[in-house]
Amino acid sequence: MTSNVTAVSYGLSVTPTALEQLRSVFTAQGADVLSENEYGDARYQVHVAELQLPDATEAGLAALRGAVAEASITGLDTALVPAGLRAAERKLLILDVDSTLIQDEVIELLAAYAGKEEEVTAVTEAAMRGEVDFTESLLTRVQVLAGLPADVVHSVYTEVKLSEGAAELVAAFKAAGHVVAVVSGGFNQILEPIAGDLGLDYWQANELEIVDGVLTGKVLGAVVDRAAKEKYLREWAASEGIALEHTVAVGDGANDLDMLGAAGIGVAFNAKPAVLAVADAAVTMPYLDAVRHIAGV
Repeated sequence: MTSNVTAVSYGLSVTPTALEQLRSVFTAQGADVLSENEYGDARYQVHVAELQLPDATEAGLAALRGAVAEASITGLDTALVPAGLRAAERKLLILDVDSTLIQDEVIELLAAYAGKEEEVTAVTEAAMRGEVDFTESLLTRVQVLAGLPADVVHSVYTEVKLSEGAAELVAAFKAAGHVVAVVSGGFNQILEPIAGDLGLDYWQANELEIVDGVLTGKVLGAVVDRAAKEKYLREWAASEGIALEHTVAVGDGANDLDMLGAAGIGVAFNAKPAVLAVADAAVTMPYLDAVRHIAGV
């Protein structure tokens, strides 16, 4: 049985009423439901429907996504995934880090040691909403760290918490032979040990400048910004021989938008409104491993 698109729906409790509403949307858009399957665990449930669309082009898929989003079915997120992506033998998963792979914003944890957490948090939130330039805001936030001893970086690393399901998501992709990468507007000094712990294939973030054991309040080299995240996605996919159509990108903030748009499917994870408005799919549960079901892993 072949399908043009797979509808993957997930929620803390997928009710029959919600699924019936979803089927009504499919019918109204002229889509045929070829098969359905349900599974889940103690945390959330997943429903998968294989669909045949009357218009299998990008425009047809976009129209169906719009109709599903407009329906706003309570308690249910639905990702509409091209069948080719789910069936691909090798895929690349690329994740943002702060508030995606991990629950924290590292710059805020660092700023707390300088007594500037509230000030930095306000700027971070504005940047993630896309209200201020990311590079300018990052450099401004890093300046408040000047003079801190470098060992606060290790202290912050010990405070960082992975998002629920993050380790399971990475392990599932790796076990299936896929590639997992992370790219961050945060800092290599924090990301490097996380990448090692998880066995990531690729990772890249900003480098805090440290001189004589002290943070200078600067970063070295070009800032990893919105454009850089897309660039790394394209470079890593090309180096692995994986088509962009077979990549999955996950993020929460405005600086992830180019990466999400370039991937085969872009997933907004507990994201800001600006990201939710344009991402291909959304996960509004706190469980990052829901992305594995979207990708068919």
